[in-house]
Amino acid sequence: MCGIVAYVGPKDAAPILLEGLQRLEYRGYDSAGLAVVNSRSLKTRKVKGRVADLASVVPARFKGTLGIGHTRWATHGVPSDVNAHPHLDIEERIAVVHNGIIENADELRSRLETDGAVFSSETDTEVLAHLIGRTVKETDSLEEAVRKALNSVVGTYGIAVVDAQRPGEIVVARNGSPIVLGIGEKEMFAASDVAALIRYTRQVVHLEDGELAVLKADGFHTFTSDARETAKEPFTVDWDAGHYDNGGYEHYLLKEISEQPDTVARTLRGRIDDRFHIAHLGGLNMDARETRSFRRVKIIGCGSAYYSGQIGAQLIEELARIPADAEPASEFRYRSPVVEPDTLYVAISQSGETYDTLAAVQELKRKGGRVLGIVNTVGSAIARECDGGVYLHAGPEVSVASTKAFTSTAVAFALLALHLGRVRDMSPADGRRICEGLRRLPEQIKEILTMEEQIRALAIKYAEAPGMMFVGRVRGYPVAREGAQKLKEISYVHAEAYPASELKHGPLALISADLPTVAVVPDDELLDKNLTTLGEIRARHGRILMVGHRTADAADDCVVVPKNENELDPILLTIPLQLFAYHAAVALGRDVDKPRNLAKSVTVE
Repeated sequence: MCGIVAYVGPKDAAPILLEGLQRLEYRGYDSAGLAVVNSRSLKTRKVKGRVADLASVVPARFKGTLGIGHTRWATHGVPSDVNAHPHLDIEERIAVVHNGIIENADELRSRLETDGAVFSSETDTEVLAHLIGRTVKETDSLEEAVRKALNSVVGTYGIAVVDAQRPGEIVVARNGSPIVLGIGEKEMFAASDVAALIRYTRQVVHLEDGELAVLKADGFHTFTSDARETAKEPFTVDWDAGHYDNGGYEHYLLKEISEQPDTVARTLRGRIDDRFHIAHLGGLNMDARETRSFRRVKIIGCGSAYYSGQIGAQLIEELARIPADAEPASEFRYRSPVVEPDTLYVAISQSGETYDTLAAVQELKRKGGRVLGIVNTVGSAIARECDGGVYLHAGPEVSVASTKAFTSTAVAFALLALHLGRVRDMSPADGRRICEGLRRLPEQIKEILTMEEQIRALAIKYAEAPGMMFVGRVRGYPVAREGAQKLKEISYVHAEAYPASELKHGPLALISADLPTVAVVPDDELLDKNLTTLGEIRARHGRILMVGHRTADAADDCVVVPKNENELDPILLTIPLQLFAYHAAVALGRDVDKPRNLAKSVTVE
């Protein structure tokens, strides 16, 4: 959540900061601001609203070759001009932008007010500005002032700090909220996401938790919160600025839905071994003997990542015959989980920075658990924390609602299940069957995308419903959950998902002509039972939109998708529900890429 951009170099900082903030808009925010240093003075502008609103109040002569910018997602204090970042100390010498939450902010604020500090905002971040402003006078060193101030802070932070009296340096720090350095030609950048840097450099360095950096135009150095120097090696980001363009689509979300034939192909590329009919996943860092030693798989993720984990758990149980289940990472980390030595843990996060998932991974590592990561962002915190894993290679996902990353994650789980199964007891014939099914996926997704106009018409037909029920059985249930998630988060239509077998145990009371049901009905061994469920809904005057592999008399409308192997069908059944949610949201006039109250990368609790 929130976005940070920082620049020091020979160029005018303000245009670079504004462009970087625009590239971070997808993360979710309610206000924006920036500060530049010029002639040993600070100039700031900040507004409640969008980056475009900020740009409109930045004057042409807003000069300075060093600066910081921010997009804020409110945690302390309502969205307002005053609560927007950057925040200044009482002398307006220090400016700070901050992602995260300072848990002892009230205690620090009281202490500072007792010593004469006057606060202008309701934020926890302003505490940092006052702390650093007081300490810099004692130390005459910005990096020492930041380091000492942070040693009295409890909580999470990614920060960038400038001092009007030191117009050639920026100090950044990380603890639980990402900070990435960008290395340019006699210029340096920092941001909370590589998206803000990619137009200017592809050479980046990720800070670790508890690490700080001083940026100057000619380079940087890093150190820990206890003043120990650290050595960092930059690496090259595979993505370029073109990956962050909308490609002529009306919304990033539609672009990302449409990219799925290619993104699934990239997730599969080089990972199917035709000789042994196994998935080649070198990043797992496990030999066959170690792989066979696991007796259970536990998957953790948040939101759509959790639902993809449910698909993954079913794939692992079906193909590898290993007990597997998925759980929200946000719950897992708080319930003092029993960590078993013969359990393989898998953490899922598109960004690789989801705070709840990262904290769960750290708890697992502390207790000796073996953790794999399935992430989309190379070099991200979760990728670095895990013992091994699978990169999705889906390319950057800009829209808040996950589509291509969700699908690629499900494909990655199919590869993992195939790998585990073939190392264990899956026959070569079954291995060949799954390999062939995986290879068919990109073309079958293309076929589904040609049905967009049909799905759009159905979305318009159902968009005015006050709510919708989604149901699915076994393989169809996680698909129903993800479909409901997509609809509610971008269209704001209330949607709930239930196992089809649970309808008669309570939710059937909700069925009426006013509450349509989306039924996920694969053509598998449970088809007859699913058709019986449709009959129960129809008998109570419920309208039914069925997504499956054939039509059914009990359904009012049907979307028929191509058939793959039973185990892989959930991947394909998800695609029509993405298009349905998208077109329903467009029909209702929603801000599709930036739905209210949500953020792409959730880096706070």
